[in-house]
Amino acid sequence: MPRNILPVLSLLIGTLFLFLGNGLQGLLLPVRGTHEGYSNEVLGLLGTTWAGGFVLGCFIAPQLVRRIGHVRAFSGFGAIICLNVLVTGMFVHDAAWLTLRAVTGFCTAGTSMIIESWLNERATNESRGAIFSLYISITLLGVVGGQLMVGVADVTTPLLFMVCGILYCLAILPTTLSTAASPQPLKRVSLDLPALYRNSPVSFVGILMIGIANGAYGTLVAVFAAQAGMHQSTIAIMVSTTIFAGAIMQFPAGRLSDRMDRRFVLAGLSGLSALAGLLLFVLQPMNVYVIIVLVAIYGAAANALYPIAVAHANDFASSEDFVKVSGGLLLLFGIGTIIGPTLGGPVMTHFGPHALFAVTACAHIAVVAHAIFRSRMRAALPRTEKDNYATAPAANAPLATPESLMLDPRAPADGEAR
Repeated sequence: MPRNILPVLSLLIGTLFLFLGNGLQGLLLPVRGTHEGYSNEVLGLLGTTWAGGFVLGCFIAPQLVRRIGHVRAFSGFGAIICLNVLVTGMFVHDAAWLTLRAVTGFCTAGTSMIIESWLNERATNESRGAIFSLYISITLLGVVGGQLMVGVADVTTPLLFMVCGILYCLAILPTTLSTAASPQPLKRVSLDLPALYRNSPVSFVGILMIGIANGAYGTLVAVFAAQAGMHQSTIAIMVSTTIFAGAIMQFPAGRLSDRMDRRFVLAGLSGLSALAGLLLFVLQPMNVYVIIVLVAIYGAAANALYPIAVAHANDFASSEDFVKVSGGLLLLFGIGTIIGPTLGGPVMTHFGPHALFAVTACAHIAVVAHAIFRSRMRAALPRTEKDNYATAPAANAPLATPESLMLDPRAPADGEAR
């Protein structure tokens, strides 16, 4: 094992268990909710409340951590998440689930920010790139591994909720038992929407639309699959395939965007996502393999959009504004994930489960139209003046916090916004 990974190994293990729990709970709730007969509106709000709590946590959690310290805050956030998932399994009620989901999102933001700040504190200039890449890989494996657990037990029993609680407990231990000194206080999070739009209108509109599409898909795809007659194990495989396809597509798509106008790459990938979504909505295939193939194509294109949009925004920002711009776009993406499930639920109720992909297609068509329009308004940057493309945590995880950007090799070495 590389020597520079050893100082943060316990934190990375905690991260793995945290995202295993996130992945399991995120897929378990809509599958169980569908079985309980919850409406599409309620199932969509499960994603809305979680994302809303997460975004709110990004603003408020740093203040709580400053008051009570990293270890106490992390233990408290983790304990609340664990209690919430256990109560969710014991007390099956839609209003209770929505409330608990919002609290879970808030506490997940807190735990994630603490882990990320700790990782950044222990990283050196030489190790930051390796730690950043490993962190992204762990979040991906954690989410996918948690989702696949849905297929190994009956979702109608409390067993998987108990397993999820165990995973969250295991996530707490490596950090609370660590002898490492506490990191510096978490950075204050700010969101300047007018400045983000002035910097890059394409990235501003694109990130919001991508958030709407990803939020609707991430929350309601399990509902779509269950209502389409898929078994829970097949649902888990389908959702995980989508994430892996998106992770694989990031590298060739990123390379392509480094060589040509990123707006055209955004338009092309968004068009492919829209086409796959429209085929699912119009044809409404019943064959499981056809659905999985189309959804995999959708996921490959849709999940590669976020980091390209961020790279395009940084092309036009000064180097000292990397953290500010990327963090603002990350929060804007979070706002989109709040809107998406709220729209998707009612649309699915009125037009059927396949209408989920009509919602995502509309969002992606908006990206295509705006990217092409803006390409006529501002010339593309020469290749030599472009920011370096890098994969982004938000593309692989349910949501990432602005604190994770401090781990990016493009961030300032001293951890301060440049």
